[in-house]
Amino acid sequence: MTSTRPGPDWLADAVLYQIYPQTFADSDGDGVGDFAGIAEHLDHLAWLGVDTVWLNPCFASPFRDAGYDISDYLAPAPRYGATEDFAALVEAAGRRGIRLLLDLVAGHTSDRHPWFVAAAEDPSDHRYIWSDRPADGFVASPGSRPGWYRPNFFDCQPALNFGYARTRSDQPWRQPVDAEGPRANRAALREIMAHWLGLGVAGFRVDMASSLVKDDPGFTETAKLWTGLRDWLDRAHPQAALFAEWGDPATAVAAGFHADFFLQFGGADHGLPLRSLWNNNAGTVEEYWKQGPCYFEAEGRGTPQVFLDAWRSAAELTEGAGYIALPTANHDFSRLATGPRTAEQLAPAFALLFTWPTLPAVYYGDEIGMRYVPGLPDVEGSVLGPHYNRAGSRTPMQWAPGPNAGFSGAPAERLYLPVDPDPHRPDVATQRADPTSLLHTVRRLIALRRAHPGLGAEGAVDVRHAGYPLVYTRAGRYLVAVNPRREPGTVPLGPPAALLGPGAAGAGPVVARPLEVHGVRVTDGELRAEGFSYGVFELG
Repeated sequence: MTSTRPGPDWLADAVLYQIYPQTFADSDGDGVGDFAGIAEHLDHLAWLGVDTVWLNPCFASPFRDAGYDISDYLAPAPRYGATEDFAALVEAAGRRGIRLLLDLVAGHTSDRHPWFVAAAEDPSDHRYIWSDRPADGFVASPGSRPGWYRPNFFDCQPALNFGYARTRSDQPWRQPVDAEGPRANRAALREIMAHWLGLGVAGFRVDMASSLVKDDPGFTETAKLWTGLRDWLDRAHPQAALFAEWGDPATAVAAGFHADFFLQFGGADHGLPLRSLWNNNAGTVEEYWKQGPCYFEAEGRGTPQVFLDAWRSAAELTEGAGYIALPTANHDFSRLATGPRTAEQLAPAFALLFTWPTLPAVYYGDEIGMRYVPGLPDVEGSVLGPHYNRAGSRTPMQWAPGPNAGFSGAPAERLYLPVDPDPHRPDVATQRADPTSLLHTVRRLIALRRAHPGLGAEGAVDVRHAGYPLVYTRAGRYLVAVNPRREPGTVPLGPPAALLGPGAAGAGPVVARPLEVHGVRVTDGELRAEGFSYGVFELG
């Protein structure tokens, strides 16, 4: 089902950065971030080396799910600014070589969207999924229309009707995918995308991308829907990209997306590949998650093998067709700096992120080691369970020492969320002045990836040791070691042919020229990695 047309030429080298607009930068002192605030800090992103920014939803909304409940797809939420402010942000970003992706909430609207308000009064309206009798998961009509509607997530987010893959005569709400309502929604989706592409955005990250067509075994009809939109996009906007929130890159790319993320959910393993790297069960934790220690923990009880196996399987199925994105965190999942994980443990994680053949995605603030803040209130639907409060990953960006960490001039009680109260919290200004800081390390790793394409998304990888440390070569030319545990580790590298391939047989000792190294040495055919270390070497 995948489009055979090539993707945009910028995608393979993209370095993504996710911005939660509510808490990135507040320019007008109302306690909530905005477009102008983002624009004021574009130089930070350009200096860091970011070239692609994904904004969480910034459309008009009653904000019962932090903007994922949209009441007008064609207008920004006033708290962020007007359309002119957004256009100015796109233009300012473009001058710095930065593209903007919008978050497209395709599967549902707010229950205050005019479409739903009208549908709740009109039994002939099929833009949403309506039942004439109580059905599992359906919610009673709020209007004069009798019946019940199907939500897509929270009750305030009615599912748009893109049809059912399997219809049943005893369930008339299961309309086919080519019925009037689904056709109208597909057309509206294209119109929404065209509107924002016309304002200069570079594409979209699609929320709950697999959720559109209901009861769709194998996602056959869902793939037809997205492949059709991808084909239109390739013809009308060939430099635009579609990223999925699917959590199953092989399936999403086959369905027409340019890229998909490893996520904390999705796929046959329910997000275990990503969680097996980062999740230490100290931040956002679903009750059903069952996993052992993650690989990036000080005690060294984890394994990278779960991630490696999942990546290898997805890479084989997406090769030449699309990309896998690897995030540090996101607005729904714990940050890297969560629970017992300390600042010294973060750099090895970034070394993996920027040298593995995936598209790297940095969640705002992770570049300075902002932490997941526990114990926050439920803000705009942030709580999903007894141990799952997304607010901890959404706190204000820490720009500088002092009041509100430089995020806003508003009184502290008016902030969207409290600033991290830790007196030792990191900030951009302090780390910018310190060349040994995490911020500078991340910047160097991004620059290294750009200077050496063999470290990018398309270069070959060969894992030499899947333990502590994780050791691999890239493009037959680069050697990478990552040790996220406290204790050191040693790995024999063997003869030159073992690293450089058969063509190196009979050659002298391998020379490993350090490119970006902290605590790793290569001597006498052996690699030694100190605790919490990483190293990137060029072989020759």
